Amino acid sequence: MSATNKRTLEQVEAEIAQTREALANAKGRDTEVYARIVGYYRSVRNWNKGKRDEYDQRKQFIYNGENTSANVVVDAPLYQSEPVQVEERPACNCGNIASFEIFTRKTCPNCPPVKDYMANVALNRVDIDVDTEEGIARAGELGVFAAPTVVFFDAEGNEVARAHSVAELAEILPASVCA
Repeated sequence: MSATNKRTLEQVEAEIAQTREALANAKGRDTEVYARIVGYYRSVRNWNKGKRDEYDQRKQFIYNGENTSANVVVDAPLYQSEPVQVEERPACNCGNIASFEIFTRKTCPNCPPVKDYMANVALNRVDIDVDTEEGIARAGELGVFAAPTVVFFDAEGNEVARAHSVAELAEILPASVCA
């Protein structure tokens, strides 16, 4: 760096003071947050006390786009159970799908129908509880942001499809084909 491009300590401190003053004078307004409640979306500020307490206990995580578990930030305590590897099953004749990972939570109201749909699918599977540290890390690696999510892989381990509901699963993996 040449001598003409160097900043003095006083210049840097002046820039810091100027930035602090700009931040102190920043103005804005409240953010309206909508979340799902009993099957539909509604402004969180209009929820009753019980539902608001449930919302405050939900786990939030941030994924910055890189495929490492170090990028997952969880703001709630984690449970200590581990993802379960289910025994291998005969391969399914469903195109190039060889296996799947199913991401669920114990408290998820939409997870049971998806689990039921996938229960008899003859593919190698891994059940992942996203309430565990390992589960949230795996979700971060794959960019899974919601439960339930089913991620399908080919024989080489490449992701080939993803579904979040029974309707989406039926398009990817018809029950009559893989039951």
